[in-house]
Parts: sequence; C-alpha cells; structure tokens
Amino acid sequence: MRAIVLPEYGPPSALQLRTLADPKPGAKEILVRMAGASLNPVDWKQRSGALRQYMPLALPAVLGRDASGTVAAVGPGVTEFAVGDRVLGRINGGYAELVLGPVDAWAPVPAKLDLADAGALPLVLLTGAQLAEDATDARAGETILVTGATGGVGRAAVFAAKGRGAKVYAGVRGRQKAEAAKLGADGVVAIDDDGEIAKLPLFDGIADTVGGETIQKLLARLKPGGKLGSVLGEPAGAREKGFVVKAFHTRSDPKRLGELARAVADGKLVIPIAKRFPLAEAAAAHELAEKHVEGKVLLLG
Repeated sequence: MRAIVLPEYGPPSALQLRTLADPKPGAKEILVRMAGASLNPVDWKQRSGALRQYMPLALPAVLGRDASGTVAAVGPGVTEFAVGDRVLGRINGGYAELVLGPVDAWAPVPAKLDLADAGALPLVLLTGAQLAEDATDARAGETILVTGATGGVGRAAVFAAKGRGAKVYAGVRGRQKAEAAKLGADGVVAIDDDGEIAKLPLFDGIADTVGGETIQKLLARLKPGGKLGSVLGEPAGAREKGFVVKAFHTRSDPKRLGELARAVADGKLVIPIAKRFPLAEAAAAHELAEKHVEGKVLLLG
C-alpha cells in the first residue's frame, strides 16, 4: 500500500509518500480501504516535534487520527462489520491507503453521507461531544460558553450541549460572528473583544478549545465553583480559583460516533470542509491546515 511516512520531525516537506507492506487485521480488528482521512492540529504538532515530550512518535511514523472507507478485511472475532461495509473511525495511521484499527474504534457511515467526507468527522465529533457532555457536564437549565465555536470541535460541543438542554453561547473571534450565528446557539459573543466579554452573564460552565490569554479573561465570567472543560490542558490558576476543571483526552465511543454522524447526515450538525487533497499531496495539505483555515482539510484515498 501507499502511505505518507514521517521519517523524522520537521516541516511539512518532511512527509514522504512510500510503499509499505499491507497490514493484516488481528483479533477484533478491521482493515479499511481509506476513502478520506482528515488533518487535525495534533498531526502537525506531532510532525513538527512540538509534542515529542508528551506524545513521542516511534519514527518512521504514519500520522492521521481519523479516517473513513470500506472494510477490506476483518480479523478473528469480528461480528460487527463485514467486508464492504462503509465505516468511519478514530484511529492511528490514517494517512494510508489501508488503515488498521480495533473494531470498537469504528462506526457505520450513514447512507446519506459522502464516504470520503466522512473522514473529516470522527475526531472532532467525539472530542466536541466529550468536551460538552463529560468534561463540562452541560445540563438542562445551565448556561454554557463554548469557545472556538466555529471550529470542528466547537461545533460539535455546541450541538452536544444544546442536546443536553443547556443554554449555549458561542464564543468566537469578531470576524466569525456571522458564521457562529448559524450554529443554533442561544447567543454569540466575540471573545477577542474585552467589551463584549465584560457584558457576558456568569456561566455555569465553559467548554474551552482556545486556551491562552482568552480563557484567562473568561474565567472572570465563570460562576464560583463553575465547571471548566478543556481540550488544551488545565488553564493556569483555574483550579486554585475553586473551579471544577477537567482536561481530557478523546476516547473511542462507536455508539456516540454513529449518532453524531447521523446528525451530520441529516443536516443537524455541519462540519465544513475547506479543501480536499490527494494522499500524495499531504505536505501541501499540512501547509494549508497549519494556517488555521476555516473548515477541515482532507486527504483522499
């Protein structure tokens, strides 16, 4: 099979197209012929070496945290899927023509959903839902702020928090307010505007995807004992202020992934795609994605 290989940490040009041996599924694993695999911030942070202390790679490595495609082979003990099934999953090694993963990492792709585009979904859907539902524990009657709400993770968090019955504010940059207004949130706020921040109500919880100075300013709008969920680690001083802080790592959840994928297929949740690249153009895809383009960047199998 062809795969994009990172032989050593470096810029996008370090990524190389190579031919590797086809993997074979073991017990409770499936092998998927990749149709789409998305780029996520963890990919370029790993590629550059920025995460080597916390998430070291065994080089040479194949990057990619999610993918979609058709089942090419199943390992012993697999009854959940059969060859030819359309699936999407949160896995490792997505930048390859054949992707191997445990059966519980995958969910069916709804019939109405484009198979390649489904590769943009697994990591952002699960991360956003777990940020809202687990880390921030959004509940009916509460008021929740989601930062970075027009990003893939933020969109999923808004959707999940609304699904819990919470009142949700979408926090975005000022230039993104018009787009954020389409998310179905109860309010939209420019979190790069100190004046708008000062007018915010006190929140029961903040689901944070931004971090940095922005979340430090927003802590003043969190109720005493309020909940703070983060995909970026614990903000400095938040726990000392008496907030309930939960930073987390995304886990596989095929049932929830399937539910969220159906929401996308039904048009209830939108995850925009900025651009699609052939697998061989992974370096160019990384260059674009690192510019924080609006929407997901996809590699096509």
